[in-house]
Amino acid sequence: MDYTHLGRSGVSVSRLCLGTMNFGSFTDAAGAGQIMDRALEHGINFFDTANTYGRPRAEGVTEQIIGDWLAGRGQRDKIVLATKLYGGHGEWPNDSFLSAVNIRRSCEASLRRLGTDRIDLYQMHHVDRNTPWEEIWEALGVLRAQGKIIYAGSSNFAGWHIAQAQEAARRHGAFGLVSEQSLYNLAVRAVELEVLPACQGYGLGVLPWSPLHGGLLAGMLRKPPGAGRSGGGRAAEALARLRPQVEAYEAFCTDLGEDPAAVGLAWLLHQPAVTAPIVGPSTLGQLDGALRALEIKLDGGALGRLDEIFPGPGGAAPEAYAW
Repeated sequence: MDYTHLGRSGVSVSRLCLGTMNFGSFTDAAGAGQIMDRALEHGINFFDTANTYGRPRAEGVTEQIIGDWLAGRGQRDKIVLATKLYGGHGEWPNDSFLSAVNIRRSCEASLRRLGTDRIDLYQMHHVDRNTPWEEIWEALGVLRAQGKIIYAGSSNFAGWHIAQAQEAARRHGAFGLVSEQSLYNLAVRAVELEVLPACQGYGLGVLPWSPLHGGLLAGMLRKPPGAGRSGGGRAAEALARLRPQVEAYEAFCTDLGEDPAAVGLAWLLHQPAVTAPIVGPSTLGQLDGALRALEIKLDGGALGRLDEIFPGPGGAAPEAYAW
């Protein structure tokens, strides 16, 4: 396993991050435990979850599964454990978003479910335009001083939000964000305009979520119609628009002699600012397949061909759209 620093921080994380969104939804606790065991065996030390993952949604089901696994393994110190807050299960006004009240409540609830004394990376799942950054950084600073969180991260932020957050952290004397989770894959490259340059400028590691676009880039055309999760949702909608590109992509992967899922992940590992794609296996086989991406080296010709199949925005803003 290769490791790298998480953004400008000193902590080292694996080049693949184990996403756990399927745990408690598509994968039961026993299967989730096997996947986490296998991930650790292969050196994946970076686990990501959220307080809303699992079914019923927003009841902390996935965090509880991870907490039970941690309690039975004694491996907590080997893992950089990340979770998120923003959404909530309750219907009361302060059960969601990023007020100091909800930051404290959500953190305490996640710590209880995870059965741990600290969250290594505490991430804001969405921007909260109605809470001042000074309040957010003060609340996160209290948790950090108490040892309940170590680093702070963002998810689904625009480049401007990252700039706002980091400048407010500077004024507050806080370390600021160390990572950003964004929707990023060969088929969706909008973050290359503003988000990736902002992350590079401020020293944030990028953690792409949905790195295979819900299965679109995982050999979707090779599978029986409607098979698996990729039979519907984001992947099915995208396929209706991108079938010629997906056909060309799968043909390219065949020429390489590689599985499309592994190529899609490998492409992300070649992109600037990317720390670790978040892979969300629901089976051991999917996890084993994802590990192959670490061994694939794409030369300039291969990267150029992928750009032809799935063109990006043309570089960072404003060069992507102006002289």
